Amino acid sequence: MHRKPHLPEKTCPSCGRRFSWRKKWASVWDEVKYCSERCRRNRANSQPPSASP
Repeated sequence: MHRKPHLPEKTCPSCGRRFSWRKKWASVWDEVKYCSERCRRNRANSQPPSASP
């Protein structure tokens, strides 16, 4: 049985994309904010898409 549709999701504050839980984030899921290393590095340079006029 394929269980991926039932994984928890979050929205990246940098790019606005939805991303799913990954096994490597199992112990730190509550602390994960960004979908990728690139978004984490660029967090100071970008604004969330919903904040743009």
